[in-house]
Amino acid sequence: MSEPKSPQPTTAGTVMAFDFGLKRIGVAVGELSHGIAHPLDTIEFADNARRLEAIERLVREWQPVRMIVGMPSRDDAEPHPMKAPIDAFMRNLRKRFGIEVEEIDESLSSWEASRSLSRAGTRARNQKPIIDKMAAREILRTWFEEQGNNPSSPVG
Repeated sequence: MSEPKSPQPTTAGTVMAFDFGLKRIGVAVGELSHGIAHPLDTIEFADNARRLEAIERLVREWQPVRMIVGMPSRDDAEPHPMKAPIDAFMRNLRKRFGIEVEEIDESLSSWEASRSLSRAGTRARNQKPIIDKMAAREILRTWFEEQGNNPSSPVG
């Protein structure tokens, strides 16, 4: 009798990433097989119920197979002040959607998003409405690179 096969890792499907903030949540999506991240939306509701309803609409539309949440880090050993709210957000995502949720260091995502927007000609004062979804894109781009499925990174 042969050994049961272990489940194969998912190589196709949509991945949804979040740049969580207390005022706004940036959202990005990408396809595992392509490894390209795209900014999607900025959720600006203050209360969690409306935030989760907005995310639920996006989940129904995009049907992600995995979710990635950016977690800021600090130089010292202390946890970042956003750790507890982000952990709660991740628990809510897991409970509500039953989808694998993973965290990734996002320490420079907003800076990188702003830099990218500036290079594209968007002035700093005009970046506020889109910076969060662009930061979510950076979070997802970084995750794809770490998984080795970003077409702009060398294969190997």
